[in-house]
Amino acid sequence: MIVSRAYQSILFVLVIVMAGAEVQENLSPNCKQFLYMGTLPRGLQQLSFKKICQFYEGKPRFVTLFDTFSHIPIYSAYTFKRSDGYEKVDVPWMYEPQLSTVSDSREMQPFPSENLHKSFEDAQAVLEDYSNSVMFERGQLNPDEHQADIHDKASTYTLTNVVPQVREFNIGPWKHHQYMIRRRLNNYCRGTAYIVTGVTTSGHSIRRHNINRLGIPTYLWSAYCCIDFDHNAPFSERSKFPVFAAHGLNDREDNKVQEMTVQQLEDFLKKVTYVDSSFQIFYENCVALNSAMP
Repeated sequence: MIVSRAYQSILFVLVIVMAGAEVQENLSPNCKQFLYMGTLPRGLQQLSFKKICQFYEGKPRFVTLFDTFSHIPIYSAYTFKRSDGYEKVDVPWMYEPQLSTVSDSREMQPFPSENLHKSFEDAQAVLEDYSNSVMFERGQLNPDEHQADIHDKASTYTLTNVVPQVREFNIGPWKHHQYMIRRRLNNYCRGTAYIVTGVTTSGHSIRRHNINRLGIPTYLWSAYCCIDFDHNAPFSERSKFPVFAAHGLNDREDNKVQEMTVQQLEDFLKKVTYVDSSFQIFYENCVALNSAMP
């Protein structure tokens, strides 16, 4: 069930072990490795936004900016890993206890088998929020197919990395876009590729027990930054480096993913979301400090 909401915001093997996540006011150096120049996207400030350094098996895996009001991530920022696109799906879904309670542990935990989620569902999504949804499914902002290591893949299975995505869009245009970016970066990015993927909402929500539970994205957007790339690549691909972006409508129809420059994406997001005029996805728009071409 979908209802209107009076706000608008920009939202980014079986493993029976704990995944980890750490809520941080200021990101630690080992978490900044997933951000170009160690810098978060600029121009996003809300009291309900929480920075999460997503840990799994004791290591940081990616960063998420999470909205505890709409119970969905605003964006996830991660580094792309070359892979064959094999998806890791047989992993238990996780939640983040620190979003709701004071915890000495940074470990994100598998959802309990008993009905104990009421102690933490005030600030984040729970599995029941998606259980009766026919139109929407769980869409990862940091997709497992953009990771190679088995633990990196497993770490993406946390609801703090998931938004309600229209099934037709998720398995169609958006999945194709993720494949195309994976192929492009596999072939032409020689160094580290930084990706930020996020969402926008227009005030609609998935409800459970007559309560607004999950903000529904209007658009999904994504941008990558790779300053060390193959300058001999075909122009059609070389022209999309060092930085490029895209967005798509989260709907059953008219949901084609459009590629564009990162500046065009930023201008678009400034029109459809509440972000500052200083909004910037990558530090200095992903321009290398030494921009001389080889």
